[in-house]
Parts: sequence; C-alpha cells; structure tokens
Amino acid sequence: MPQFFELIHQSKKSKARLGLIRTTHGNVETPIFMPVGTQATVKTLDPRDLREAGAQIILGNAYHLHLRPGENLIAKMGGLARFMSWDGPTLTDSGGFQVFSLDKPLIGNEKKLVKITDNGVSFRSYLDGSKHIFTPESAMEIQHKINADIIMAFDQCTRDTATKKESTEAMERTHRWAKQCVEYHQKKKTNQFLFGIIQGGHFKELRIKSAKFITHLPFDGIAIGGESIGYNMAATKKIMNWIEPLLPKEKPRYTMGVGFAPSDLFAVVEMGIDMFDCVAPTRLARNGALYISPASGGRVKNKYRLNITNAEFKNDTGQIDKWCDCPVCNDYMSLRWSVSDRSNLPHISRAYLHHLFRADELLGLRLASIHNVHFMLKVMENIRAAIAKDKFEKLKKEWTN
Repeated sequence: MPQFFELIHQSKKSKARLGLIRTTHGNVETPIFMPVGTQATVKTLDPRDLREAGAQIILGNAYHLHLRPGENLIAKMGGLARFMSWDGPTLTDSGGFQVFSLDKPLIGNEKKLVKITDNGVSFRSYLDGSKHIFTPESAMEIQHKINADIIMAFDQCTRDTATKKESTEAMERTHRWAKQCVEYHQKKKTNQFLFGIIQGGHFKELRIKSAKFITHLPFDGIAIGGESIGYNMAATKKIMNWIEPLLPKEKPRYTMGVGFAPSDLFAVVEMGIDMFDCVAPTRLARNGALYISPASGGRVKNKYRLNITNAEFKNDTGQIDKWCDCPVCNDYMSLRWSVSDRSNLPHISRAYLHHLFRADELLGLRLASIHNVHFMLKVMENIRAAIAKDKFEKLKKEWTN
C-alpha cells in the first residue's frame, strides 16, 4: 500500500506546510478545506458542482447515515462514494459530536436524549424514536461498512464551557475508546485510514496529556476535537500552541469544525494544520450570507460576507465578488464573451440573487451555495500556491489586515 501521507514542503517562516494524502479513491492535496455532506450530500450541490468548485474530499457522518439510510444499504450500494456518485475520497465522523449535541435535556423535560457510560452511548433516533447504542466497536463497524477512505475513532466531545472535571472524564473515556477502536480496526485489515481525536477541553494540562496519549497509538492521522475547536478561534489558537510540538510531523493533522470564515483557514494553516471542515459555507449560503474577498470589501470585521437579502442589493447589477471565479460570479463557459475584462463576463447579479431570496426561490440557495463552497476552496488553492512559494505569510497579511 502506498504511503498514506507525504509532507512535501514546510514554510520557512511559519508552521504552514504542504502535503499529499493518498487513498484508494484518489489523492488529496493539503492543506485542504473539506465540504461537509452530512447525509451523503453537500446541501443543494451535486457531485459535478463539487468537483468544479475544486473539492477533493467530502465528509459524511456515521451517526446520521446509520439512522438513514443505514450502513448496510450503503455497503450494498458499494460504499459512500459510489452511493453519492462522488468520484473522490470521503471521510466520516464517528458520530461523537452528534452524541455530544444531543446530550442536553429536552425543553420542559429533565430527561436527556442520550445516556453516556464507559461502555458507549445509548440514544433514541430523532427520526422515529427508535433506540440505538454506539460503542467504539459498533462505531468502527458502521464506518467500515460505509467504506469512507478516512474514518474517525469514537470519542466524547466536550463543550466550550465544560468544567475541568467534565473535561477529564470525557478525555479519559475518549482514551479508552480510542484503544478499543484501534484494536477493532486492526483486526478488519481494511484499506481505510483511522484518525484518533485529542480532547481535554480548554485545559492545558489535559490537552497535553491527551495529545501524548493519542499520538502514541498507531493512528494514521491526528484530529483535534471538542466544541472549542472552530467555535472559539481564540481557544483554538491557544490549544494548538500547547499541543503542536507534540504532533508527529509525518501524520496529517485535522482540526474538526474549523472554517467559519476565511481568516479561520489562515489561522490554522499557520499553526501547521492540514485538514479542516465546517458546515458554515452552505449553512450561511442558505441564509443569504455570501462570502466576499478583500477586493469586494471583505474584512475580518464583517466576517468576509454580505447579506444578500438586504435592501441595498435590490438594484445592484454587480457580481457577488470581484475576485471569485465561480460560475455565479463569472461564467467562463461562455466563449462569446471576452475574458480580457472580467467586468464584461456574464454573471448572476446581486440584484437577481436578492430577488431569489426575497421570493423564497430554491435556486437562490443553490447559487449561493455554489459560490460559498467555491470561494472557500479557491482561498485554499491560493494558500497552497503561496506556501509552495514561501509567500504564505504575505498572503495571510493581505487577507487578514
């Protein structure tokens, strides 16, 4: 089997690095932003949209896919990639984050939706109320059947506000489950690659302890989890500064849930992270929030986006963003138009998108999603090119000043 991860270039001025991940469904150039297709679909987009946008790997979620349509059906259909007609690599989360998000009382009811013990998690489906149990072994078995190229160990996620006691208990449970996941996975001898997840909340002592434990198990890659990662970028940076020296350079590093804004991508790449994902591009798109670059007024302050439903765009004939070359901003497929002047290229106007959203037309959601996903992947393409030329820090300054 070929080498899973190859470190190709290390920035001379920061921890930013270029790498290559090899899987049976294709290669992935890192650093990479991964669009999230929780239920075997990136909302409103088809596989061709994703490939044309520059996507290299798509995420699915074992928890949701287990509930519907079920891992056995996906296995029968040839695995996740074939099931969703995607011709590239896939990654599945084990469902640990979803279990965490359900671990709270129902409104007006003191009972929780899940019960977590050292043996695993029992929960009721939000679809039909049926009872399910996830253990480290079953989480591995589900992901083996789904046949994603990269799978995650079952862990217990912690809230950004978790106490030290709560974080310690979740971390220790995650460590026990990590060993069980490795043991079960190794017996199966699949072509899938398993990542372990570092927990420990926002406590330095726990994060360092977890990093040492997880990196000493034979995982193919290392992920950094917990609600703080991505949700709280100040905490994300602090945690990464604590544990980065402990992460093996020869394995890919994955911050789970990072990618709310372009500035977040620059932040984690600078800290030596290779992979990250977030539901934000499509979720924001469906609510009318569209990414814009510095060329169109995008700044850290406005989170690099505009709200297309605002009245100011009702008569705006301009494209969403001057820098973006997605089909919505600039239609390069039309040979009738000269590309010498980008302003002359046909595009979907801000006014038209404003109308679609105000009229609750589904096309608006699709066009906005195409733009946002393409935008984030183009940012990553530029980041990789800058790292290769040792100009990452210059590019970061252009975007984040």
